[in-house]
Amino acid sequence: NIICSIVFGDRFDYEDKKFLTLIDWIEENNKLQLSIQTQLYNFFPTVMEYLPGPHKQLIKNLEKVDKFTTDIVMEHQKTLDPTCPRDFIDAFLNKMEQEKGNEHSEFTVETLSRTTLDLFLAGTGTTSITLRFAILILHKYPEIVG
Repeated sequence: NIICSIVFGDRFDYEDKKFLTLIDWIEENNKLQLSIQTQLYNFFPTVMEYLPGPHKQLIKNLEKVDKFTTDIVMEHQKTLDPTCPRDFIDAFLNKMEQEKGNEHSEFTVETLSRTTLDLFLAGTGTTSITLRFAILILHKYPEIVG
């Protein structure tokens, strides 16, 4: 939720169905990434497109997560107040407006969607894994707690 507030400018309720579904997709993808088919897909995407396997579900889940972030970006575009940026997305949109005349600018809606997704996935994954390992270490070494 900290990452959500920085990137999206909003926190989700821990009982929010959309948020829980999003977390489920991410968790499922973390498991699917371990399969040999998914690893082969990284090296031979053209060949693996024609073969069944868990990599197909991973791609579907990524598309759903991408749509989630793209929808948030589109909502921000509609409600943007350039004088009062709420979060990373608003700051990026402001920079896009400044770069409007520059045809070589990397500040595009596609770049914004990808960057937002990258920040969200990286922040969500690393934070949850760090907390899990911290809890495991505290469980194994209870004397640290005291």
